[in-house]
Amino acid sequence: MRIVEVKERNSVLIQNLLDVWESSVKATHLFLSDDEINNIKRYVPQALSGVPVLAVAEDENGKPAGFMGAADKMIEMLFISNENRGQGIGKRLLRYGIENYSINELAVNEQNPLAKGFYEHMGFEVYKRTELDEQGNPYPLLYMKRN
Repeated sequence: MRIVEVKERNSVLIQNLLDVWESSVKATHLFLSDDEINNIKRYVPQALSGVPVLAVAEDENGKPAGFMGAADKMIEMLFISNENRGQGIGKRLLRYGIENYSINELAVNEQNPLAKGFYEHMGFEVYKRTELDEQGNPYPLLYMKRN
């Protein structure tokens, strides 16, 4: 497994990362219906294209297993494909962001307790909670900072 920072974001890469995103979300965001996932999915390619830092974890065949997007010392996205969860890829991506981009903040869905626990394990603490997500949907967010 290697981490590659991606500057050139072509349509094939975006589609591969969208597949990782969908696999991850279906396994971890159990509070979302299929319709809600499909609605959010429409915005993911734009987010992947626009995030300033995009780091991809590739398997030995060069296939994306996970990715992290960051901006302004904050994680904007961190997703690991369901088949690659539990292998330390999220830790490696998060450490990459901390070491290379001074990542010290993130937001996580409150209804995703595994992610919250992962970030707590990695040294982050909740400092703020909102009732709605950034799109105004009723999914409470927990904002976390590294201590």
